[in-house]
Amino acid sequence: MKNFNYTQILSVTMILFAIIDILGSIPVVISLRNKVGHIQSEKASIVAMLIMILFLFVGDEILDIIGLDISSFAIAGSIVIFIIAMEMILGINFFREEVPESASIVPLAFPLIAGSGTLTTLLSLKSEYDTQNIIVGIILNMIFVYIVLKNTIYLEKLLGKTGLHIMRKAFGIILLAIAIKLFRNNTGL
Repeated sequence: MKNFNYTQILSVTMILFAIIDILGSIPVVISLRNKVGHIQSEKASIVAMLIMILFLFVGDEILDIIGLDISSFAIAGSIVIFIIAMEMILGINFFREEVPESASIVPLAFPLIAGSGTLTTLLSLKSEYDTQNIIVGIILNMIFVYIVLKNTIYLEKLLGKTGLHIMRKAFGIILLAIAIKLFRNNTGL
């Protein structure tokens, strides 16, 4: 087994941190918590971590079995991200409100944390970095995600209603740009 490479771990951690963007998801997390009443931070973090590690090992094979390529997967993810961004920017819901008992697994662990952008990124990281370094990067990110999820009430108080509203709109625009970039990169438009 190869040795851990701290440069690779740092690079993978920073790339995944930018893709997961849990800080940008704070308004979405707070909105979900307000709808369902409680978010299980531990469950969401562990499930997202397991999804990412599993996809790291069998992602290519899963997509091959169901006849999908990475581009199709990324395009589908870009459309979901686009709709979430439009909800954030316009303040309306496109989907019929089905209030789940818990938002910890869907939509929090998947697709918000371990979404198509993250999973697609993992497949591309696999070609450049050693697997054990990618796993350490995933674990470090999930520790940070857990801390953020556990402290959403404090963050909500810190930011206030106006701060959350501004942050939600701003990150909605950023999400929209990410969705468009994902779509363009994978369609060649």
